[in-house]
Amino acid sequence: MMPPDELLRAMFDRAVAVADPMEVIAPALPPKPEGRVVVVGAGKASARMAEAVEAAWGPCEGLVITRYGYARPCAGIEIVEAAHPVPDAAGAAATARMLDLVRGCGAGDFVLALISGGASALLVAPAPGVTLEEKQALTADLLASGLPIGEMNGIRKEISAVKGGRLAAAAHPARMLSLVISDVPGDDPGDIGSGPTVGYDGDAARAIRVMEEAGVVPPEAIAWHLRAGGDPVLPGDPRLSRTETRVIAAPSQSLAAAADLAEAEGCDVEILGDAIEGEAREVAADHADLARARRAGLTRPLVLLSGGECTVTRRGDGIGGPNAEYALALAVALDGAPGIHAIACDTDGVDGAAEVAGALIGPGTIAGDCDAARAALARNDAHGYWESRGAQVVTGPTLTNVNDFRAILILPDD
Repeated sequence: MMPPDELLRAMFDRAVAVADPMEVIAPALPPKPEGRVVVVGAGKASARMAEAVEAAWGPCEGLVITRYGYARPCAGIEIVEAAHPVPDAAGAAATARMLDLVRGCGAGDFVLALISGGASALLVAPAPGVTLEEKQALTADLLASGLPIGEMNGIRKEISAVKGGRLAAAAHPARMLSLVISDVPGDDPGDIGSGPTVGYDGDAARAIRVMEEAGVVPPEAIAWHLRAGGDPVLPGDPRLSRTETRVIAAPSQSLAAAADLAEAEGCDVEILGDAIEGEAREVAADHADLARARRAGLTRPLVLLSGGECTVTRRGDGIGGPNAEYALALAVALDGAPGIHAIACDTDGVDGAAEVAGALIGPGTIAGDCDAARAALARNDAHGYWESRGAQVVTGPTLTNVNDFRAILILPDD
């Protein structure tokens, strides 16, 4: 078997590789339609998705918005970079142009939408009466609140002129195919990137209630818009009648690929789930207990795999990062337990607001430094701590995004 750190990193790399748009786009594409074809999209994987489309179809007309540093070369599709996770003016200007582009399509035209995680921030068109600055302020507060991604995206839909099916509605009467790479627990297309091509029932009252319970106070213009009930594009809206949506890559596929690699290396594998949510440090504590229990009487190496999207309620002066915080909380909870190694990384290469995928830990990672580790955890400074210990996993842009990847390798006694 490979050394523990090498095996864990190889499993993570395999999970990322099978979600590469170059691998998943071509099998999902129909033959290029006759007539006008317009490609639009947004997300951390969207530029790579556009590159894959042109590799299959040749140069295309279109506009795609991705995160700064994630652009890819395309012959016809324009790639615009914008801010994530808090939107910026570049994203707003590009979204306005995208809406104008699809509004110019007719019944004989075909629109291909490429959506991946990150589109919630990159596609930014505030609802009438709401400013970009107000959306930026609310987004920052939501990110610090610890709310699950589904709840955050539900709020984002209510205050947007492009999310929640509104991009597809703008493209009507053109035919639209939406290809989606999932980064959310459950793989609901309506939650991925806040569902710009998928209608939703709308629940402005719930959005207000969720924010109140989380202690998030929205700007007054947003509160007014929500009190007025919003303006949802319902799933049965006739403007969505010519829209088809397909999820072409998901966390479950990446976990399965990592499991295959681990088994080939002689490990047993237990997949805990691909949709685990919750406070990162609490999930880590549960997994530490489970790892200790599984090691009792173990005769073969065992890997515990999980995916999903943990959250961090930021209480200190650190920048958070659910994977780094999970790894730190796991190391603290294990307290040097022998034979247990782990990796926790975001498959897009960016954990929270840090340009770091996550961290690798082993029995000796925080040896002799437990007090400093606990202090870093208390102030949500896991990234700073792992940097000081040389335990960070830094990949750069992976050009895909299928959410968190966690693997715990448990070795039996010699």
